[in-house]
Amino acid sequence: MATIKDIAKLAGVSPATVSRVLNYDPDLSVGLETKQKVFEAAEELNYTKHKKNTKTVKAKIVLVQWYDEVEELEDIYYLSIRLGIEKRAEELGLELIKRSLEELNHESVDGILALGKFTKEQADSLFEVNANLLFVDFDALDLGYNSLVIDFQQSMTSVLTYLMQHNHQEIGIIAGEEYTRGSRHQLEDKRLLIFKEILAQKKLLNEAFILKAPFTVASGYEVMKAFLSQHPDHFPSAFFASSDALAVGALKAIQEVGLKVPDDISVIGFNDISVAKYVSPPLTTIKIHTEWMGELAIETVLSIIHEQAPVARKITIGTELIERASTK
Repeated sequence: MATIKDIAKLAGVSPATVSRVLNYDPDLSVGLETKQKVFEAAEELNYTKHKKNTKTVKAKIVLVQWYDEVEELEDIYYLSIRLGIEKRAEELGLELIKRSLEELNHESVDGILALGKFTKEQADSLFEVNANLLFVDFDALDLGYNSLVIDFQQSMTSVLTYLMQHNHQEIGIIAGEEYTRGSRHQLEDKRLLIFKEILAQKKLLNEAFILKAPFTVASGYEVMKAFLSQHPDHFPSAFFASSDALAVGALKAIQEVGLKVPDDISVIGFNDISVAKYVSPPLTTIKIHTEWMGELAIETVLSIIHEQAPVARKITIGTELIERASTK
């Protein structure tokens, strides 16, 4: 594992700054550019490259990003996928152009990667720009579009099986709240739906232990702080959070009230962003190979460009549970 010093050297900042950035210290006043350098350095040093044959491909791809730079640093999941997309595009000699939805026009391109969540109307407008379209981290198959997504069923089954095997009977969740741009259409967190389904079958579901918050460290902290103030004597022995950012915020709130992780409450995150290794205690989490997911997005959109399929396809990516010190 890369050390704080390794990250500091690559980012060109002090180890103390790296530590405070990775732990989302609210009192740290550094610029957006410095934070971005730190997070990108941490992701790069923790990224395992996959061996593959590389040859130059002539193609022009547009990457449409759902998050802007500020939002990307609130939860670096999408930053990590973007880095994988950029690295593979560079290796192949592709021309990669980054655009927001608002900036997208009918310029001549070979294909589009749409990273994030979109409405049907937005998806249709992207398809009108170019039919060689792949949605990344958004299941658009029902809309008739190619998609690259995470296997949430497998992920949540792994989480809950692990917790129940470790004798947790009262399990809570911090589910994610997010909305599409423009129309502000609320998106369902599929992890929550599967969580409720599995625990209901086991007769372990407690609706009072279901929390919801936007996918940020600050939101995870606030929602957990409010919950513990309302339930100081009765709380779950374990919480699953739908992102590592939410989990990191929850860790801070739990420790702030004098409870111990994992002795009083175990915490599991989701994504295994680089930050998960450096918080205290290090975070047990569901690992998504995000940079590889970005690489696969490039490979998939190229196959869409070069071979017209009769129907849309959906590629589902598996995950693995990484056990660290935040769980017993």
